[in-house]
Amino acid sequence: MWVKICANTSLEDAQLAIEAGADAIGFVFAESVRRVTPTQVRAITPKLSRNVEKYGVFVDTGFEEIAGIVEECGLTGVQFHGVNSPALAANLREHLSKSQAGGLVRILQVIHYGGDLEQQLQRAQAASAIDGVLVDSRTATLFGGTGRKFDWEAASATFRSTASRLRMILAGGLNPDNVGEAIRTLRPWGVDVASGVEAAPGRKDPAKVKLFVENARITASTSIFEVAVES
Repeated sequence: MWVKICANTSLEDAQLAIEAGADAIGFVFAESVRRVTPTQVRAITPKLSRNVEKYGVFVDTGFEEIAGIVEECGLTGVQFHGVNSPALAANLREHLSKSQAGGLVRILQVIHYGGDLEQQLQRAQAASAIDGVLVDSRTATLFGGTGRKFDWEAASATFRSTASRLRMILAGGLNPDNVGEAIRTLRPWGVDVASGVEAAPGRKDPAKVKLFVENARITASTSIFEVAVES
């Protein structure tokens, strides 16, 4: 079970996630109370383990800005929201494959849960430059970090049927108490959490981070299923 702790704002929080056993951490460059600047992240990433994936989160951001931040901050992953996702992903893949970080950069497209989930997933699957999708909830003003879960039962059939073709990452309203239920219901390839492990907006709670990772891993190891898409 791949686990990402997102919306880190300090070196201490990023190290906390890594020490808890997270596979990936995220930094939000979009408008948010958890927003960080490239200057902040550039000072953090060199001090982190090379083995952890480091994602930049972007909303409606252009190609040149994303590519510049990835290279400046030493990121190994891009997670983005936007209407032109397939074209943006393809351009990023082509550009980053020529850079020093090239093959290490993973690209995740964010999809917001709704009645057109299957259609969104079909479009994402057709975009060969995308390594996986992160299915999240949203509000009228927030693209992520809402602290709200969507209807897992209603989405379970779509999640399970898509898992053999696409890495499915679950986000939205997750916390240490419900991540086990979420994994059993949806059987995702990975889980992503931000506000659900915070002591306050932008500041992680060490106990919650540790428990979230533990519960995700325990549930994944004891559940009677195997995710078909290999990491």
